[in-house]
Amino acid sequence: MPVTDREQSKDPWDSDGLPKLPVPALRETLDRYLRCVRHLVNEEDFRRTQNIVEKFGSPGGVGELLQTTLLERRENKANWVYDYWLEDMYMNNRLALPVNSSPVMVFPKQNFKAPIDSLRFAAHLISGVLEYKTLLDGRALPMDYARGQLSGTPLCMEQYLRLFTSYRLPGTKRDTLVAQESSVMTEPEHIIVACKNQFFVLDVVINFRRLNEKDLLTQLEKIVKMADNEEERLPPIGLLTSDGRTEWAASRSLLIKESTNRDSLDMIERCLCLVCLDTSSGSDLTDTDRAMLILHGGGGAKNGGNRWYDKPLQFVVGSDGCCGVVCEHSPFEGIVLVQCSEYLLKYMKGSPCKMVRADSVSELPAPRRLRWKCSSEINNLLSSSTEKLQRLTRNLDMNVHKFLGYGKELIKKQKMSPDAFIQMALQLAYYRCYGRPVSTYESASIRRFRGGRVDNIRSATPEALAFVKAMTDGKLSLSDKEKMEKLREAISAQTKYTILAITGMAIDNHLLGLNKISEELKIEKPEIFTDKTYLTSNQFILSTSQVPTTVEMFCCYGPVVPNGYGACYNPQSDHIIFCVSSFRESTETSSSAFVKVIEEALLEMKDLCSKFNKPVEQPKAQTLETHTQTDKNWQNKTQKTEQSTVPIQAGVQAKPTDQTKVEAQTQTPTHGESKAEKNKPGKP
Repeated sequence: MPVTDREQSKDPWDSDGLPKLPVPALRETLDRYLRCVRHLVNEEDFRRTQNIVEKFGSPGGVGELLQTTLLERRENKANWVYDYWLEDMYMNNRLALPVNSSPVMVFPKQNFKAPIDSLRFAAHLISGVLEYKTLLDGRALPMDYARGQLSGTPLCMEQYLRLFTSYRLPGTKRDTLVAQESSVMTEPEHIIVACKNQFFVLDVVINFRRLNEKDLLTQLEKIVKMADNEEERLPPIGLLTSDGRTEWAASRSLLIKESTNRDSLDMIERCLCLVCLDTSSGSDLTDTDRAMLILHGGGGAKNGGNRWYDKPLQFVVGSDGCCGVVCEHSPFEGIVLVQCSEYLLKYMKGSPCKMVRADSVSELPAPRRLRWKCSSEINNLLSSSTEKLQRLTRNLDMNVHKFLGYGKELIKKQKMSPDAFIQMALQLAYYRCYGRPVSTYESASIRRFRGGRVDNIRSATPEALAFVKAMTDGKLSLSDKEKMEKLREAISAQTKYTILAITGMAIDNHLLGLNKISEELKIEKPEIFTDKTYLTSNQFILSTSQVPTTVEMFCCYGPVVPNGYGACYNPQSDHIIFCVSSFRESTETSSSAFVKVIEEALLEMKDLCSKFNKPVEQPKAQTLETHTQTDKNWQNKTQKTEQSTVPIQAGVQAKPTDQTKVEAQTQTPTHGESKAEKNKPGKP
């Protein structure tokens, strides 16, 4: 067997041995685009769109010019879409990061009986973070390999390298993802600890020795005492990072006029991560309560200022046991967040607190409080940021629900993909509520290509619409057998589109690339990209993600449009966790009502299947790559990467072991007096 470029590479994580992302044929993308939107718009709008698309793709037309230029770009770039995608998805987005952009992982609730318990937990967590970073630095983490479709294909690992080395710098028009370059002379590593809205530098390497857990605990105790000193307390500068990106950029420009502020910002921007020691928000917190507290900190009145949203990883440790991690999403996909989180939770569960094992540093310098000089203008901006975060906090309508009717094992016994099955349940639930299909986003990993991130699986297929109509329209009078056929056809269509997406043949990245090329050539924007249908098709009313985990935790995020839903789901063997979000200001949405209809849809689909399929044990169902999930035994250096759908992915495994999972991510109407109107969630 010939040796591949990747095997010859000195660095097994070097992505140069991976194939480049392909550019689909123009005609194929245009045909798929028309098929994806036909049933989402009225006949008049579709005919107009059809004419626009035909003109765009005609021989010698502007489409061919853009396609030729895009193909040239592919030859000259490691990944032709990466920069375009990063700007479009994240850097150009002006919305505030909390809720709108940054997903979170919510850890199991901890039972801290005394204040020292939460600090011990934090010290143990930091120790795990440092162990994980050591594995990263040494490229000692198991490689990810695709599973399911194109099984065994190596996956690009570049995203892992941005975990502790990047920072999202705000800009007035566009943000910048800053990646720290490694150097031969590495400076002492530090993390930033946030406590009572104050920020402290905690050096984790002193005199070339990494702090052990006893030393970390000692330093955390010092930080808590320093934070309690009201005479030294400074304004909650972290609140500025919760504002819109343009507003935060303007505030930062004012801050850096003072050298003291520049030094403090530099320490935060160069830190490995943040650890946020939150004050208690109550003892009887539900899963929904904890999800919201990790997402936005409870606003300025609680822990909303105890954050710095530009950093990729913020580990939250609340004295009330509310713990998790906030992820700035631009450097990496959900698979990295899940893998890191699962490693840490398994590390903490599998290894007792090592308070005396490693040698202590004989003289521990006191942690340093970051100082800020604030003008009256900065104080006014802080007040404005606080008010806006409070509005965002009040606006979020979150519902975390554990569906106990069944889990992925029952679906597999029906010889169906759990991810595709759940996607059809979401389509059925939305149609039952609103009587129409809507543009749906489900991200698919394209990490089998060099520098790959994600593309979009458009789950609202014509086959999905035929299925939901069969289930809801009494006038059709379809038999159960016919309904079952519609379900199978819908799941098959979902599976086929997923395969297109993970192999670089979906439409969204291609259309984005053509649009960006037209801007670079400074030609008039083609009508296909200003057409009402195109704009509507990119308003994702349903932003969905499958984020399976192998330990007890769940992922959640906010909706991506004002009248939409964020729907993150975590399929387990015998249950499914749903995290549904929407905005209270929308009169069209209600997270609790939508969750109720999702549950009804799942039960109805199970009843339908039970009439035709006797549950039969079968080999593992094929998984598809759409978001993130991972299954690993880190002590034995095994890793699992499995396909699915966050905005997180699908089909991953790690060699040489037999354990691995896949990724499926992320990242963002009516008919008379029908069932749709009757079940519509709208506000009371």
